[in-house]
Amino acid sequence: MTATDDIRDGRTSLGIELGSTRIKACLIGPDASHVLATGSFAWENRLEDGLWTYALDEVWAGLQAAYADLVADAERRHGIRPTAFGAIGVSAMMHGYLALDAEGELLVPFRTWRNTNTGAASAELSETFGVNIPLRWSIAHLHQAVLDDEPHVARLASVNTLAGYVHERLTGERVLGVGDASGMFPIDSATGGYDERMLHAYRDLVGDRLPAPVEDLFPTVLSAGAAAGALTHSGAALLDPSGTLQPGIPLCPPEGDAGTGMVATNSVAPRTGNVSAGTSIFAMVVLERPLTEAHHELDLVTTPAGDAVAMVHCNNGASELAAWAGLFTRFSAAAGQPLDDDTVFEVLFREALDGEPDAGGLLAYNHLAGEPIAGLDAGRPLFVRTPDSAFTLANFLRSQLYGVFGTLALGMQVLATEGVELDRMFAHGGMFRTAGVAQRFLAGALAAPVAVGELASEGGAWGIAVLASYLAHADSSDLGTYLDEQVFATASVSLVEPDAADVAGFASYLDRYRAGLAVEAAAVASLPILPFVERA
Repeated sequence: MTATDDIRDGRTSLGIELGSTRIKACLIGPDASHVLATGSFAWENRLEDGLWTYALDEVWAGLQAAYADLVADAERRHGIRPTAFGAIGVSAMMHGYLALDAEGELLVPFRTWRNTNTGAASAELSETFGVNIPLRWSIAHLHQAVLDDEPHVARLASVNTLAGYVHERLTGERVLGVGDASGMFPIDSATGGYDERMLHAYRDLVGDRLPAPVEDLFPTVLSAGAAAGALTHSGAALLDPSGTLQPGIPLCPPEGDAGTGMVATNSVAPRTGNVSAGTSIFAMVVLERPLTEAHHELDLVTTPAGDAVAMVHCNNGASELAAWAGLFTRFSAAAGQPLDDDTVFEVLFREALDGEPDAGGLLAYNHLAGEPIAGLDAGRPLFVRTPDSAFTLANFLRSQLYGVFGTLALGMQVLATEGVELDRMFAHGGMFRTAGVAQRFLAGALAAPVAVGELASEGGAWGIAVLASYLAHADSSDLGTYLDEQVFATASVSLVEPDAADVAGFASYLDRYRAGLAVEAAAVASLPILPFVERA
């Protein structure tokens, strides 16, 4: 069978992921390891009335644009426009707060994972539950609305994540994959559902301040491979307004970007982990045993199959690095020698390899938003140097790359104190596309081998497409075995061992980085954010 046959006969799986800066679509064949077509749509969050948000109109416009782009790509590559698929999966940024009324209408603007206004709720919930409840979790957003006595709370009929919301509109089913659900409310890995002890504790804490028990407001939890509904006529029209897409296609449980990142890097078994770098950066480590105590730097979430995971989540990833690259792109154009974005990144990353192991005493803070691990409730991007620093282009660029990993390294050090060991750490995200640069620096930052696989370059959209494909195999194989034997059996992986000079240099950089957080805190206190202004 050819790819054209597979597309025509609906033996493919479609994955769609709503990421922080792009909505991506990915079409794979029956073996799940071959990408047949892709599509994308660029978007950005906005800071409005002090809260980070995306407009829901743009959610649907972006989904439609990414899907149309994929269909056109399939026609270019294979001479056929798909009208049906074997399965579909939806993934999106985890956490956040989509509050809906009984008619499914949004009660307040979508509050994303990036918001840090939930400190009082996070602290009270962490004390009540005895586990760390991060600022960005859905239960923290909900409880903060309760504490603030927001008028919309009385009208709540459901609370969802972005992936769960989109899935419900496509299928009519209010369900959520366990990995995404674990960023809404703590999960009991033994049962695969919300933790009953903590549900009881929350009912006691909140009393009658909610219109229904929290478990009735949240989606039903499903593990990977479970049936999660089918595409309805209205759902097909939402995704494809042309009317070509056929209804009735099964969907897998919607998942968060952390879960799809684990799938995309084959990191769902104990002693495996992965780092995902985008607008945010986070590490996921599948645990062999429970942690000995709660740590505010660590979240406890799950794999898409429900196994316990320690997560180090940083709100700020590669956005500041991309902003600096944009300046160099513009400089090349202004100089009359225009370079495209990919070339600029390649040149800058290669230059960073010539930097000193400690970045020459330079410091870069990528904090566009608050960073709880660093103790910051707001962010101000900073580049800092002392008069005796070695201010070269190579050191500057190495400091910027190190800055992406700075807060992550603080959290990973806490995980090391728990005695957690890793057999492998995979990395994925756009910044790892330039071979051997960010991967090498991350190995130095973690003092551990870092692998990058050829398949992981497609990211979470491919990961959720794989989870959709897994629907047809769940009865005969667990998720880890399916990935090992069906998807990654012949995949090539590039492994970089940590360089001793990089390890020592990054350790020195991190000492200065930790000390310099006082400078970052002073900038937050001294420099207010200007009101949002629409810019051309």
